Amino acid sequence: MTDPDTAQTTAGGLVGKLAGKAKAVAGSLLGDEDLAREGRLQEASSEAEIVARREAAEVRVEADQARVVEEQAQTEEERRRLEAEVAAEDAAARAEADRREAERRAEELARREREAADVQRRGQEQAADATEQQAERERLAEAAQAVRLQQEARRAEARADTIDPKES
Repeated sequence: MTDPDTAQTTAGGLVGKLAGKAKAVAGSLLGDEDLAREGRLQEASSEAEIVARREAAEVRVEADQARVVEEQAQTEEERRRLEAEVAAEDAAARAEADRREAERRAEELARREREAADVQRRGQEQAADATEQQAERERLAEAAQAVRLQQEARRAEARADTIDPKES
């Protein structure tokens, strides 16, 4: 029989449950109701401790699972953020490359337009030179024609003077 005034530590868990069962059986066999009650109490206490430990373990597992789920969510959020950051950087790089390509095309177009303008200017200058040369040839031809006509007129006058010298 145990004295409730004496501090005793009873074993808990499965060992405590078995010890409580043994005390309850021994108390019943010996007719010691206090020992039987103590055994039943120890068995119930041990059973409660087992249940509490199991529940505590389940709570720890659930907490661990919740932490893992939270970490997964954070990891997924970080992955999405990084993907968005990389996509933004890629878009910026593509935009810069597109800008440079557009600039290159614009410079190439401007160069071609300058070349075309130069070709057109040279063509116009050549046409003007040709027109000028043609005008000079025509002027020289007209001047030569005028000289020929004057010479013809003098010859005709000279012939006329030889035919009729009085009229001069």
